[in-house]
Amino acid sequence: MDKLVLIWLLCLNIAAFVCMFADKRFAVHGLHRIPERTLLLLALAGGSLGALSGMLLFRHKTRHPRFYIGLPVIFILHLAAAYYFLCV
Repeated sequence: MDKLVLIWLLCLNIAAFVCMFADKRFAVHGLHRIPERTLLLLALAGGSLGALSGMLLFRHKTRHPRFYIGLPVIFILHLAAAYYFLCV
């Protein structure tokens, strides 16, 4: 069970990171974009580290409060949940 959770989190974080990269490229080239809702749901489902890393590395969505406030909050909530389930 623990391995499945780790695989789930790894896949979600990779997906969120890649989606942030892809959406940035789509924006630069004027192509069809990935909806903000999808990016936020990937983060909320467990990919907050990947989404936050992608946002900072690619300088994407850094002017949107949903992202520059929301992603760190989601990440902190994920850290708190991990601490609770692993240490308490």
